[in-house]
Order: sequence, then C-alpha cells, then structure tokens
Amino acid sequence: MEKSKTIELLTKDMEDEHGAIIQYLGHAYAIGEGEVACEIEAIAREEMRHLDWLAEAITALGGELSFKRGMMDMTGKTVSEWMQANVGLENGAITQYREHIKLIDDPKIKRLLERILSDEESHQGDFKHFVEKTLREKMVDRRGDTSNITTENLSWGIKHEYTVIIQYLLQSYSAKNEETRKELQDQAINEMQHMGWLSEKMIDKKGHPHLEHDKFEKTRDHTKMLKADIELEHKVADKYDQSAAQTNESDVKELFQKLATHERYHAEIFKDLLE
Repeated sequence: MEKSKTIELLTKDMEDEHGAIIQYLGHAYAIGEGEVACEIEAIAREEMRHLDWLAEAITALGGELSFKRGMMDMTGKTVSEWMQANVGLENGAITQYREHIKLIDDPKIKRLLERILSDEESHQGDFKHFVEKTLREKMVDRRGDTSNITTENLSWGIKHEYTVIIQYLLQSYSAKNEETRKELQDQAINEMQHMGWLSEKMIDKKGHPHLEHDKFEKTRDHTKMLKADIELEHKVADKYDQSAAQTNESDVKELFQKLATHERYHAEIFKDLLE
C-alpha cells in the first residue's frame, strides 16, 4: 500500500478517536458523579491514548495531522440509550480497525492497530454492561438549561480548554526536542482535567456543557509557538480572575481562582522552554 493511503486510513482512525473522546466525555459529564461516569471518563482517556499513538504514526510517515471530529452518535433520549449508541460507536470502530489491519502492509502499524482494536473490543463490552446498569439504576441526564453569568463563564472556559488541548497536542508532535514535546503533552493533559472540572461544575449549576472548540494556533515555529502560548495563558488567567470576581458562589469562585493559578504556572513552564 502507498504511504499516502496508509496516512489516509490512519487519519480516519484518528478523527474517529477524537469523536469518541468527545461523545464519551459528554455522556460522562451529563450523568454526573458516580461509578459509571468515572468508568466512561477512563474509557475516554484510553481513546485519547489511541489518538496520541495514531498521531505519532501519522507524523512518522510525514503526514499532516487532522483534529477534525469523526464519527459520533449523540442520539438517545435516555442514559441507557446513550450507552447503546456508544456500543454502536465501538462496533463501528472494531469493524474499521479490522478492515484497516487487513489493508495496511506495514507490520509495525498493523501491530499498533491490533493493540488499539483489543481496547475497542473491551470498550464494547463495557458499554453493553452500562446499557443494563444505567437502566437498572435509573440514571438520568443531569444537564439543565440555566443561563446566567456563571454558566456563561463556565461555558467560555470549557471552550477554551478544549481548544488548547488540541493546540498543545498538535504542537507537541512538531516540537523540536523531547523536553518541549513532553511539557506540551503534560499541559494538554492538565487542560483536559480543567475541562472536566468546568463541565462538572456546569452540571452542578444546572447548566449544559457544550463541548466545542475554537480556532487554534498551528504554527510550527518553535519560538513563535511558545510565545503565543505564553501570551494566551496570561490572557486566560486574567479571564478566570475576572470570572471569579463576577460570582458570589464560593465554589465557583474557588474553581476560577485555581484555574487562573494553573494557567500562570503553564506560562512559566513555557517561558522556561524558551530559554
């Protein structure tokens, strides 16, 4: 198989992993705290690892990375129906990976896809279990439609965090050295945690977390990239400070203040990488 075709297949896999991550996180946040939500978030983290592996493989082949969201199924009126949709998503992933394993000649990439396939087969079984468990435990959608300055600021934060997760991951694959690559990926993981905190707080406040991202910085120039990241982190920290000042709810204020501190720490990390 030509290298360009292999890249095309891996890109489709990567985009679908992205879609799965967002679908599963959306379901986990909407369910709220509890064992099932935690297990779904763990599955989403495994899908994130798949995305990382696929991105590395595409980069090694000289391909351009795509962070488009692939196949998703956000249908279903009940939590149990959501879990059934997740079973369907895993069914599609299993079929696709099996097909790509047959088509791709490169033994190293075949092994990678076989490794990912084993996870998807496990996830399929997990979601089948969740179909029954969520029905039995009568789990419900905890999202609301509250709209006020607090939910607006939480929504802004969710969108920002999602955007920089993609931005830092994308930058990490073109980083000029291992230290920069590792730090960018570490910060992406930290921003994913932030997105989770904000989404969970949105649920607590009877709001609806919408997992959408904004435009992200794509430059490959090392210095320009880090300077842009530093500037962004300071702006975001200021925005979180402003959001904290706009609420009288102590739990929300504490979250925004913590995020502001984290963002300024990220800026200092990026400054160190410039030296």
